[in-house]
Amino acid sequence: MACAYALQKKGQNVLVAEAASRPGGVIQSIEKNGYLLEQGPQSFSGTPSLFALCADLGLNEQLVEAPHGVPRFVLLGGKLVPVPMSPPAFLFSGLLDWKTKFAVLSEVLRTSCPPDTDESIAAFTRRKFSCELLDRLVGPFVSGIYAGDPEQISLRAAFPSFYEAEKSAGSVVRGMFRAAKTSKAAVSQPRRRPSLISFRSGNESLITALAHRLGRSLRCDVGATAISRTERGFLVRLQKAGGAEEIQCERLVLATPTYTAANLLKDLIPPVAPPLREVAYAPVAVVSLGYGREQVGHSLQGFGFLAPRSSGIRTLGTVWNSSLFPGRTPQGQVLLTSFVGGATDLSAADLSDEALSTLVHKELTPILGISDPPKMQHVTLYTHAIPQYNLGHTDRLETIRAAADQVPGLWLTGNYWYGPAIGSCIEHAFAVVDRGQISYNL
Repeated sequence: MACAYALQKKGQNVLVAEAASRPGGVIQSIEKNGYLLEQGPQSFSGTPSLFALCADLGLNEQLVEAPHGVPRFVLLGGKLVPVPMSPPAFLFSGLLDWKTKFAVLSEVLRTSCPPDTDESIAAFTRRKFSCELLDRLVGPFVSGIYAGDPEQISLRAAFPSFYEAEKSAGSVVRGMFRAAKTSKAAVSQPRRRPSLISFRSGNESLITALAHRLGRSLRCDVGATAISRTERGFLVRLQKAGGAEEIQCERLVLATPTYTAANLLKDLIPPVAPPLREVAYAPVAVVSLGYGREQVGHSLQGFGFLAPRSSGIRTLGTVWNSSLFPGRTPQGQVLLTSFVGGATDLSAADLSDEALSTLVHKELTPILGISDPPKMQHVTLYTHAIPQYNLGHTDRLETIRAAADQVPGLWLTGNYWYGPAIGSCIEHAFAVVDRGQISYNL
């Protein structure tokens, strides 16, 4: 939608064919019993491209920022321990022992070189720092972003800045400082302070605004079933309620999951299908629970918490929505959104909604001092929630890119390229627009 909107602004004639009955994918906000629930991303990081898009769509007054500096917690020994967000806090934090702290602080004095082969985040963390840092901080962080397994996710693909920092400077810390200094010198305007943001009426406000601007150029319940090459560009076969339809277009953007793109391109570009199919997806259940403020013993002053896999619970983490943004609950209530599943707990996708709600409530009860059952519960399960940037992902992308480049006028975009974050997806969509003049967008 962002790609189509940017093209439309350039005067291009665009068509967005959306297979689902509504646009926006996993970005969906619903109201239930007076609670405002996010069924996908709970918030998003503000990026220059995203802020510019919001301003252009007239959404600035609807933006709300989470409080700056609120603590984030990690579950350790059944207790919530704050994540250190500053050097002094790091030194006195009880989250890590002194051996790990020394390994982190002394990294700037050591020189190393990343291996020639692709390295997992887990292997990188053990090599450079410690197993404890992997278990208590890095692993939960990876679960929070990718719902992934740090033993499988590629450092080079998921966190390329860390890989490049060590490669260029022999030290992650020295390399990151050098990159930050270069980036700061290249920016002529003051940067906006990094923040987590949402909208007063939920994240779907962005989707609603884009859909309004696209107007009739956006068609839902219309899915692509086949693509063929023609002298004039592409012939796309669409399936809709009234039957099949064929659309002739000069250029084409596939903004679909990798497995859908593989099916559509397997005959047009045979080499591109295998690497697209190799991209795994992690299942995630989003479990929203509402309680009376008096039912929860914890103050809930903070962002929420992440749970290491060694903690023994299946909940990956919990966001304290009502502590971050206004208008999320009826007065006197609190809203907690938890995540279950991921690459390390695939069987969670087999649980019923009731079982997932019961599981999360049971696990949160001793952690947050909850006294009674929730007043509201809602579960959304995504069997293919987040693409996994597993080992070999960078090579897969290069193969996909090289194969697609052999077909002029074809572009691919999506959350498997440069990160699953909303801002990253928008930036990649805008980059596609900048690289080509596209007549139709799919």
